[in-house]
Amino acid sequence: MQNYQPADNFLAKQVILVTGATDGIGKQAALAYAKQGATVILLSRDTRKLERVYDEIEAAGYPQPAFLPVNLQNADPNQYRQVAEVIEKEFGRLDGLLHNAGDLGLLSPIEHFDEETWFRVMQVNVNAQFLLTKYCLPLLRKSENASLVFTSSGVGRKGRAYWGAYSVSKFATEGMMQVLADELENTNIRVNSINPGATRTKMRANAYPGEDPNQLPTPQDIMPAYLWLMDNQQCQVTGQAINAQDFMQA
Repeated sequence: MQNYQPADNFLAKQVILVTGATDGIGKQAALAYAKQGATVILLSRDTRKLERVYDEIEAAGYPQPAFLPVNLQNADPNQYRQVAEVIEKEFGRLDGLLHNAGDLGLLSPIEHFDEETWFRVMQVNVNAQFLLTKYCLPLLRKSENASLVFTSSGVGRKGRAYWGAYSVSKFATEGMMQVLADELENTNIRVNSINPGATRTKMRANAYPGEDPNQLPTPQDIMPAYLWLMDNQQCQVTGQAINAQDFMQA
């Protein structure tokens, strides 16, 4: 995978929705997709940050993006339906959906895990992804070739002590990806998960406060995998658990 080289502007005229698009990996993915010609729909709860990313994309001369302020922690099902309705009205379809938003919660033994935090993490990392996917699937079906990508984690593929709700939510994410990939196997929609690995983000710093972030790859370093998953010419896989750092240049 280290030899992946996207064609210039290969996402021209594609419409891609990115959640958690104002920081870290989500912001970098939005910028990377826009640079390759995509019209990116930015989704996050922070309107000011959404406006800043919007302005950054416009200032770079990329296609004009759009943004949707949605708080995944407390949005009800009707709000997700409205998100899909707005996208359909403005763009008519979706060619890609990257579920990047996530909540780390806290690191604690299950026995002592705070119940409110548990439910919040499950709401953001599992329920919100289910609802957004449910209402956006008709839009993805309208694309010639669509890519649906869920963000996973190493602790969502092998459980680890004290990772509690986050780990369990990522196991659920992997399961949702596999179920959808099987249901959509003979359609125009590819469904995969991506594990960013240890990356220089705020979430990583919160989980490993004693770690030197300068020893970690940046979100920009792992973008080849995120681009590949949206590349209709070069990515033909579905139902796969992808590791982003397998795509990094040696």
